[in-house]
Amino acid sequence: MSDSATVELDAGLEKHRTELTGYCYRMLGSAFEAEDAVQDTMVRAWRSFDKFEGRSSLRSWLYRIATNVCLDMLNAGNRRARPMDLTASTPLAQAALTPRADNVWLEPIPDGRVLPTIGDPAEAAVAKESVRLAFIAALQQLPAKQRAVLILREVLAWKASEVAELLGTTVASVNSALQRARATLAERPADDTATSDPLDDEQQKLLDRYVTAFEGYDMAALTALLHEDAIMTMPPFDLWLRGPQDITGFMSTMGAQCEGSRLLPVAVNGTPGFAQYKPDPDQGGYMPWAIQVIEISAGRVAGFHCFLDTQRWFPLFGVPLHLDA
Repeated sequence: MSDSATVELDAGLEKHRTELTGYCYRMLGSAFEAEDAVQDTMVRAWRSFDKFEGRSSLRSWLYRIATNVCLDMLNAGNRRARPMDLTASTPLAQAALTPRADNVWLEPIPDGRVLPTIGDPAEAAVAKESVRLAFIAALQQLPAKQRAVLILREVLAWKASEVAELLGTTVASVNSALQRARATLAERPADDTATSDPLDDEQQKLLDRYVTAFEGYDMAALTALLHEDAIMTMPPFDLWLRGPQDITGFMSTMGAQCEGSRLLPVAVNGTPGFAQYKPDPDQGGYMPWAIQVIEISAGRVAGFHCFLDTQRWFPLFGVPLHLDA
């Protein structure tokens, strides 16, 4: 292959990286596994490009490779989840911080890694809906091939015939898999949390009040902002809390070390989020503590999910590992 052809192929592959990462993330529920899957896809495409005969588009061919990569990874049987998918909520009086392995948890991902630039506002809104934590968690309940069919048909708007060709099956089989996948998702509670596409004025004011209350560690103000069924999670711990009383009670006791925190906005899973820093008693300033994913519903904060593995998350989101005072 000539140098110019190599450059052209590299550029042709690279322009699909973001959407492929979004696809693999929806399949796998892991930011890092998704990026590994896409890199594997690119390597396989590069090595076998001489066999690509152009009977389909380069994009379709890449999706076929990416699907096979994800299905191979999912054969290991791991199904990622949120704390509330695994256990019942814990009353504050019984709260204990018990960690589980990293590969148990559904992971957050920056919007920029999975959401290509889309000019149509309606399409952009659908794309953001399709990477919300609740939706990704719902996808993890599906068998791997049903998952692929649902994503390709419902999220990416492929035709049934295109999906059948990609998976090497029939249109009837694709339609049957889609019907079963829809039925499984319909059994789950509806989720109406807002995406950041963008937030309306009232939602933005709510978020501003949340920042003020959290940074001021004003539990009365925070209570007033929380939905009566608000949920707080803290992977890698399997503890999760429901309701303003238990959430603010936890923050006032076991979580009191977060008093005096600072929040930096991040774009995460199509919803508002923050990089949370807490005071650093050793170096001064602020040390990283969590990536928060904020869910808004019916004019209240319905959930905040705090991902605590800062050595992984903060570099991924491009935020510093220390803030000066």
